[in-house]
Amino acid sequence: MPLKHLGLAFSLLLLAACATQTPQETLQGDADPARWQAHRSQISQINAWQISGKLGVRTPQDSGSATLFWLQRNDYFDIRLAGPLGQGAARLHGHQGKVSLDLANHGQFQAESPEALLEERLGWRLPVSHLLWWVRGLPAPDSASTLSLDGNSRLQQLQQDGWTIEYRRYHSTTLGDLPERITLSGHNLNITVIVKDWQPRLLGR
Repeated sequence: MPLKHLGLAFSLLLLAACATQTPQETLQGDADPARWQAHRSQISQINAWQISGKLGVRTPQDSGSATLFWLQRNDYFDIRLAGPLGQGAARLHGHQGKVSLDLANHGQFQAESPEALLEERLGWRLPVSHLLWWVRGLPAPDSASTLSLDGNSRLQQLQQDGWTIEYRRYHSTTLGDLPERITLSGHNLNITVIVKDWQPRLLGR
C-alpha cells in the first residue's frame, strides 16, 4: 500500500473506539481539581456527535490534509475523509467487534477492532481508541495521563501514552465547551484536527 494510503489509513484509525475505566490523572500547575472534575463529568456524558472539519497529517517523509466528517452514536462510528493526502476518499465505520475500512481503489478491509485493523494493514500497534476521548477534551481513562489546564479548567495540554496533545481553541455549545483546534504529536507523527462544526448529543438520557 502506498505511503499516502498508509497515512490515510492511520488518520482514520486514530478516530474511533471507546474505553470506560477509572481515570488515572495527574494535574499540573495551579489547577482547580473541583472545577476540572465538574467540567470532565459534564463533557463525558456526551455520547453522540456529528463533526465537520479538517484533518492534517505530517510525518518525516510526507504530509497532507483532508476534509473530515465524523458521526458517533454511542459505540458506533462512521468517519469519512475526502481528498485525503491528495488521494480519493476513505471511510472507517463500525463498532468494537466489527470495523470496516474502505479505501478508494483499494477495497474494503475488516477486523474486530480499530487496533487490530491498524496492526493488520500497517503493522503498527498504537492506542487508536484514545481519540474518542481526546476530541472531546478528555484524557482516555484506561492509562495514566498528565494534564495542564487553562484558566477555565479545560484541558490545555495532555500527555498520555507517548503523545502530547495541545488544545489551541474551544467552542462553546449547549452541552459544554468542546475543542475546536487540537494538535497531536508523537511516534514520528504530527496531527492537526480543526473542527468547524460541533453538533454534540446526549442519547438515552
